[in-house]
Amino acid sequence: MTIKKIAIVGGGTAGWLAANHLGKALYKRKDIAITLIESPDIAPIGVGEGTVPDIKKTLASFGISETDFIRQCDVTFKQSIKFVNWLDQAKHGKDNFFHHLFDVPNRDDSENLTVDWLTQNNDKAFAEQISAQFKVCEEGRAPKQITSPEYQGDLAYAYHLNAAKFAKLLADNAQTKFGVKHRLTHVSDVNLSDDGSIASLTTKNDGDLAFDFYIDCSGFQSLLISKAMKVPFIDVSDQLLVNTALVVQVPTDKDSDIPPYTIATAHQAGWIWDIALPNRRGVGFVYSSNHMSDEEAQVKLDHYLGGHNPELVYKKLPMKVGYREKFWHKNCVALGLAQGFLEPLEATSILLTDFSANFLAQRFPSEKEDLLVLEKRFNHAMGHAWARVVDFIKLHYCLSDRDDSSFWRENRDPSTMSTELKEKLALWENFTPISDDFFSQFEVFYLENFLFVLYGMKYKTKLTRGELTDSKDRIAALQDITASLMNNLPEHRALLEKINKFGLQAL
Repeated sequence: MTIKKIAIVGGGTAGWLAANHLGKALYKRKDIAITLIESPDIAPIGVGEGTVPDIKKTLASFGISETDFIRQCDVTFKQSIKFVNWLDQAKHGKDNFFHHLFDVPNRDDSENLTVDWLTQNNDKAFAEQISAQFKVCEEGRAPKQITSPEYQGDLAYAYHLNAAKFAKLLADNAQTKFGVKHRLTHVSDVNLSDDGSIASLTTKNDGDLAFDFYIDCSGFQSLLISKAMKVPFIDVSDQLLVNTALVVQVPTDKDSDIPPYTIATAHQAGWIWDIALPNRRGVGFVYSSNHMSDEEAQVKLDHYLGGHNPELVYKKLPMKVGYREKFWHKNCVALGLAQGFLEPLEATSILLTDFSANFLAQRFPSEKEDLLVLEKRFNHAMGHAWARVVDFIKLHYCLSDRDDSSFWRENRDPSTMSTELKEKLALWENFTPISDDFFSQFEVFYLENFLFVLYGMKYKTKLTRGELTDSKDRIAALQDITASLMNNLPEHRALLEKINKFGLQAL
């Protein structure tokens, strides 16, 4: 049987990312029809407003203008995540911080500069040793100039964005460029065939709708792959201990500074994200309800925001942390929150959705006979990706030397870490990480990502191989690059205002 009719159940960022990836990949096949079914009664979660640099390639491939994107989605530039107070304040100072930057030198330079930083044992922050972007971020500069072409810049960057407006932009693009159909109706039931595959969807307004292939983007409900097809959920709350978030939108002054990075501030039982858009901040207080009461969390969020403000509305979000045992089952693939959820540290939600949707689109089944082999391939790749992302998130907790609560002490317990993470950390006690430590192309975080976190958090690597390098020339070149960037890059808000007024140079 030829697969011709595809249903995407659920809108939001996940559904419309999938619609664009599949629409672009299958557009030349005129026999294929893609329909996105969205309930008018269910609002998307829409709290994740951070991305990683890969999103630029995705948006450009969809034919979306960066100027239009910035103007329509309240976009600001993101060059880093600044981690505040993830280390013990008594040892490392109040408001200690490190940066996980996006712009790094070439692989040889980053490895050599890492060894040099370890052997010099100086007071310079690791990120400052590695990249000119450290000072650019700290001084509030943009990663590009108004003369830079779209999706290009002096430094690597991603975005902060309004998730609801981003979904609308993606929806308009998928429908106008790739012919994706949009159907507003509530899916009330999922009907299975005798072999366990999905036969049809029962809808509130349109009766039964039958398709050949189904994409589950129904969010935490996971209507298709969980409720109907009963694919089990792998709970990783024994590794990642936070399970609740209080989220709020805070209006800001139109002339206030916009940090060109996400701020992630650790607290007694978790951390706080703080993302600045042009006219508001998105703030989320992430915590473990096993280590902090909801009432205490509200008091601490009030304190972070400068005192209780009755005009601010907090929304509580329980977080079931983990992922599906299978992401592809029979004729159904889960994407987005239906696939799984990890806490929003390092912006993994949009990252994994984009990665998964692109991977699916590259090898989409043409015939029913293709399903089994492609299902096995997809599940193997995505299972590895999710497990390694759990390790990377866990790294931020298990390296902390905070000792002010049982939350941080429990996070250092080896029983809360995967075997692979423990083996890597044991290796890196005596050897600096190298690219060969990451075996799979399905890792979504690589060497430099780990370097920024490991040595930003003062991980002790004992160099036993006489690895001393001479990096004087590299360091001098980096200083020259930093000075040039500081002379040429504009202040962050100033660039955004110019883009909104004049636009960027189209590719």
